[in-house]
Formats: sequence, structure tokens, C-alpha cells
Amino acid sequence: MITFLEGLLVEKTPTRVVLNVGGVGYEVFVPLSSFDRLGAPQQTCRLLTYDYIREDQHNLYGFVSEAERKLFVLLMSVSGIGPKLALSALSSLTVREITGAIALGDIKRLSGVTGIGKKIAERMVVDLRDKLSAAEVLESSAPADADVGGDHRVRDAVLALISLGYKQAEAQKMVNGALPPPGAAALVVEDIVRKALTR
Repeated sequence: MITFLEGLLVEKTPTRVVLNVGGVGYEVFVPLSSFDRLGAPQQTCRLLTYDYIREDQHNLYGFVSEAERKLFVLLMSVSGIGPKLALSALSSLTVREITGAIALGDIKRLSGVTGIGKKIAERMVVDLRDKLSAAEVLESSAPADADVGGDHRVRDAVLALISLGYKQAEAQKMVNGALPPPGAAALVVEDIVRKALTR
């Protein structure tokens, strides 16, 4: 199993790159989300990979982030979704958008991906909703700039409460109530959780 490749980027076209690793050229299929974050040709790059082997084919799929690779594998666990369709989904929507659509049961958004009809979109929601972790669901519902201005502490505090058995909405409410007023000294995650639990 090839888990990652690191080498010289020889060719780069949307959805396909060639990496020279120790004198061997590897053809790797990538989603547009990863393609956009790769450097220019003749630069060194590293891709996390998924080795897809069947009787009639042996293809490598590459990703810049672990979140992309994990979601790619998860999507392929749905009946009717193969690597090409999973790659198409990741090229059309971000990891956050796909995860959020699955968590919210947004069939319309999922079926907007080329090749994914209403039936497959419904199957994605049914099959994958329970496989998403609380952290992934929270990440998908958080604002895109959630890590700006210290808000990552809020997210981490909510995740800590979820891990203690609280529902996401309840944990969010508890953390919001424990936050200091604007202009006051910021609290560390442990203090936010402690305060939320004692209110």
C-alpha cells in the first residue's frame, strides 16, 4: 500500500499530476481542491495517496490533506460511488461543504454534483451521517474563519464537552455562557470548560 509520495512535480493538469519519485514517474489523480494547492511544475511536493486496485485497473489518487483522503475513502463506501465520482464530489465541493451537507441531510446540494443523483445523495446521507465524528460535524458547521481571533478555543471547548457526553447544541450553549465579556482577558480551553461545567 502506497500511503504517500514525495518527489518532483513533472506534469500538472486539473485532476491529474505526474510525480518523479527517485526516477520513477507516478501518475496520480487529484481533486481540484488539491490541484489548486500544489506548487508549480519542477517543484518538490508531497501527496497523501490512496492505492485503488481492481482486476482491471490500478490507480493512485492523491490529496494534499488527510481530511480529503479520509472523506474520499468514506464516499467510496457508499454503494454507487467509485473513485471517479468521489473525486468529482471533492472537485465540486470542499470537505467542509460535503460534510455539512451530509450532516444536515442537504440532498439538493449533494445531488448538484455531476454524476450524483437524488438516490445516491440520499444514500450518502443515510450511510455516512453516523460515520462522521462530532469534531467533523462541528468543523463543517463552524464559520470559515473559526480559527481567527481565538475562536478555536471555543471550538475545542465545545468538542471537550461533546466528548463528555453533552449534545452539540447544549455544549455550544454552555460554552457561550462561559465566555468572558468582550474586552476581558481571554480564557484558555480548560478554564472555559471548567466554567461551563460549573454554571
